[in-house]
Amino acid sequence: MALLDLYHYWVFAILLMIGFYAVIAKLNLIKKLIGLSLFQAAVFLLYIAMGKVNGGTAPIFTSELEPDQLFSNPLPQVLILTAIVVGISTLALALGIVVRIKEEYDTIEENEIQEIDRR
Repeated sequence: MALLDLYHYWVFAILLMIGFYAVIAKLNLIKKLIGLSLFQAAVFLLYIAMGKVNGGTAPIFTSELEPDQLFSNPLPQVLILTAIVVGISTLALALGIVVRIKEEYDTIEENEIQEIDRR
C-alpha cells in the first residue's frame, strides 16, 4: 500500500527516464526537444509533489489562527511557475534553431547533419 501512496514519485521516475532516453537515443532533433520537455515536466512534478503538505492550508494569516495549524510552503509553486516560463522560452528558441538547421542542412537528423559537416 505504501508504494501506491507515492504514485506521483513513480510518475516522476517514469517521465524522467522516458525523457532522458529520448534525449540520448533519438537522432531527430524535434524528438530530442520533446524528450527534453518531458524531462523538464518530470522535474516540475517532483518539486510540486515535495511542496505538498498533508492537511496544510494556504499560508494566509488571519486573526482566527490555531496554534497547531499547518501551512503549505508556496515557494515550490512559485519557482515552478518561473521554471515553466523559462522552459517554454528555451523550447521556442530551440525550435527556432531547428528551423534554421533544417534550412541550412535540409534535414533534422543528427547523424545526417554530422556527415554533411564531415565533408
